[in-house]
Amino acid sequence: MSVLGNPNEPANTTGATGNRVSGVGRSVAALLPRWSEWKPAFRAPGADLLSGLIVALVALPLALGFGVSSGLGAAAGLTTAVIAGAVAAVFGGSRFQVSGPTGAMTVVLVPIVAQYGPTGVLAVGLIAGVVLVALAFAGIGRAVRYMPAPVIEGFTAGIAVVIALQQVPAALGISGAEGEKVWQSAFDAVHKFVANPSILTPSLALVVAVAILIGGRFFPRIPFSLVAVAAATVVAQLFGWDIARIGAIPSGFSAPTLGFLDLENLPSLIAPALAVAALAALESLLSATAADSMAVGTRHDPDRELFGQGLANIAAPLFGGVPATGAIARTAVNVRSGARTRLAALTHALILAAIVYLAAGLVAEIPLAALAGVLLATTVRMVETASVLAIARAGRADTVVMIATFLVTVVFDLVTAVAVGVGFAALLALRAVARSARIEQVPLEQGDHLDEEHELLREHIVAYRIEGALFFAAAHRFLLELAEVADVKVVILRMSRVTALDATGAIVLKDAVTKLEHRHITVLISGTKPEHVRPLEAVGVFTTSDGQERHVFETTPRAISFARMLVLPDSHYAATGTED
Repeated sequence: MSVLGNPNEPANTTGATGNRVSGVGRSVAALLPRWSEWKPAFRAPGADLLSGLIVALVALPLALGFGVSSGLGAAAGLTTAVIAGAVAAVFGGSRFQVSGPTGAMTVVLVPIVAQYGPTGVLAVGLIAGVVLVALAFAGIGRAVRYMPAPVIEGFTAGIAVVIALQQVPAALGISGAEGEKVWQSAFDAVHKFVANPSILTPSLALVVAVAILIGGRFFPRIPFSLVAVAAATVVAQLFGWDIARIGAIPSGFSAPTLGFLDLENLPSLIAPALAVAALAALESLLSATAADSMAVGTRHDPDRELFGQGLANIAAPLFGGVPATGAIARTAVNVRSGARTRLAALTHALILAAIVYLAAGLVAEIPLAALAGVLLATTVRMVETASVLAIARAGRADTVVMIATFLVTVVFDLVTAVAVGVGFAALLALRAVARSARIEQVPLEQGDHLDEEHELLREHIVAYRIEGALFFAAAHRFLLELAEVADVKVVILRMSRVTALDATGAIVLKDAVTKLEHRHITVLISGTKPEHVRPLEAVGVFTTSDGQERHVFETTPRAISFARMLVLPDSHYAATGTED
């Protein structure tokens, strides 16, 4: 390859590469807790203890409700909130994160319970925890920053609808609703309710939901979910209402065991475990990111967060708990209640543990309809209407991604929805980038050439500037445009504004150059970026069909000077052997 000005001199990429490599893997020491994170808590624990108490009051009905909705029962929800909440508080990467059972995880667990039973869910949680720990050591935590906002809003809205549909049977007082999907079981519950209606149970659920929404709006610091559930329980007891209750739960935790593991069934549990791990990672990292935005001057460690959630999901199944994630709603309450350190999240778990040991009998009398009301109110508050409307106004492509993610979440499942949403977003992004790529003819710089000579040069030389990403989605359109060049002797391809180049783009560029040379048009290349040299060399762009090296120039003026020599051999360049 003939290079004037040596444009192929390698750039200094050591810094970027070194940073990338250093972030790929994490050592054990980098993922473990540090004493410096706990010192402020022991100096002034008051704010954290108060915040932990408030979060526990908010988390209690949610833990019970999500435990019931998952199919493993209220005790499993409480166990998860305590065990996973404590482990994640100590080992996680965010000082504000509150972990436990969540609605999003419940959506994924329901079909797993139906197919594999409770022991299958415990095994799935354990495997998912191991996967999360492996992801932490691999340094995958930072990938969540690439999740498109329309996908997040779409599946958040979808989760809200699915959770609401899950509560329909309990809110109507119907047991044994049938259906593979939540919308099918909700429809079946409505059908059975219409056949034998009763106003008491749905009224109780509706009153609890309205009380939480209205009370929370005007008195946000009061845990209205707990107040409403307590009031509903007292009223149901006083009037002797015949409605479904949570029922007896253990006044303590079972001893840790691995008895739920069946080695023969483990291979069939890998796929659902990967789905659970993906959801746990996604929801936990999004929750930690939200906490960072609410608290000034804080930043979570995403890999440590995955490590903490992994350990939490390994520990919870040993005691009979369901898979857990970081909980956005409880984390937000923690931040807004004045939490300063991890002690707040740990306190929340310890208070819930005390409730299990001291108040199990009271918890058993809570009506299921009251918990359904709590979760219905939660679904209403999950969706940020302003964010959804903002994305809808941002453009048609973002709206399509959001709606597609929402619909797939409701009709199929959350993990499929995220995959579909990210796929849609990637395709639309590629389409936008491909449209931004263009090739346009640009005038030759006149410099100190005579007007007559410049006019003559224009008749024989054309310069084309390639802008944007020259990759598979845009490459063939580029080839068609360049192939239209005719009636010239020299074509200068200016490549300094090419932002990205893949193998397809390099191959198409080679084809275009070859077609021009077959028509006896000389092609000169200028401004090639160092990072684009390798793919161009690999496909032979810098080499002609007969093995000769093409002329490549560092700058366009040097390419023009060389082209001037080719079309005006008696010019100043030919006489002096210098470049203008």
